[in-house]
Amino acid sequence: MNAHLRTYLAIPGGDPAGIGGEILLKALAHIPRSNATGFIVVADQAILERTATDLNLDFGFDHIVSDRAALERAMDEGGATILYALRIVDPAAFVYGRISGECGRAAYEAIRVATALIEEGYAYAMATTPLHKEALKAAGISEIGHTEILQTLTGSPKAVTMFDTHRLKIFFHSRHLSLRAACDAVTEESLLETILECDRITASSPGFDHRLPLAVAALNPHGGDGGLFGDEERLYITPAIERARERGVDVVGPIGADSVFYQARCGMWRAVISLYHDQGHIAAKTYDFNQTISVTWGLPFLRTSVDHGTAFDIAGRGVANESGMVRAIMAVHEYVSEDV
Repeated sequence: MNAHLRTYLAIPGGDPAGIGGEILLKALAHIPRSNATGFIVVADQAILERTATDLNLDFGFDHIVSDRAALERAMDEGGATILYALRIVDPAAFVYGRISGECGRAAYEAIRVATALIEEGYAYAMATTPLHKEALKAAGISEIGHTEILQTLTGSPKAVTMFDTHRLKIFFHSRHLSLRAACDAVTEESLLETILECDRITASSPGFDHRLPLAVAALNPHGGDGGLFGDEERLYITPAIERARERGVDVVGPIGADSVFYQARCGMWRAVISLYHDQGHIAAKTYDFNQTISVTWGLPFLRTSVDHGTAFDIAGRGVANESGMVRAIMAVHEYVSEDV
């Protein structure tokens, strides 16, 4: 497929009842067009058109297709913004901000089709809009979110999540665990594996300053203060870091979580390894909530995403902030080459 005039980014539309359609249309209107890159949006056509009409947004697609043959023609003609139209949601029953099995199914199908388009060579990466976990459940989807769905669809054994907020880049040793379980998940072997994986990722992508070391956040206040506030640093974290260094990894730590993220923002570290969900989330979102995006590694392709939810409380009102979606789309070019 790379014989076409452009390379394409696939963008599934997310849950139609949320703000995904709004931020997607706003973002596409703000991103400068390139002669080299195009977008294939996979979404429910009727609901996306209604969103554009209701919110007075530009429905700026130069081609609307519903099968591979039509997509091929659109790409041959150099289409910059192509809608791959799904028809799943009943427009007569649709309501913004309401959990719906139909909308959950539409969101899932958009991801499935977008993944297939990448695997078939029509696109090279993916930028995603929000899903709603309860809508997925109502649709009978067992996976709880994008990462799990994409792992299943691609047969990927492990996906690694990273946050990107300007110069601050944060990997996560664990994410969706209780705080107690997350502390138990900090073991020497598992943390060594995370450090090695993060080093491999950052060493092979152009989106990182390879001259800088990785940093590992401490788990306890003051890094445990020699065991006064916990033994995890002494027993597990420091040994894992030392073993990674023995393997040639440029990594430092553990560094107190009240300092390490600020240091990374100032350009001291290639990236920070956060040891649990909120440790890294709070740092990134306090820095800039709207500009925090998620980057998923470990799939056969790169996936970027806004790092906020469907915002059902404001869906259909036209007030959603699209800056995270713009950043998610533009960040793809920083981390992966389009020449694929």
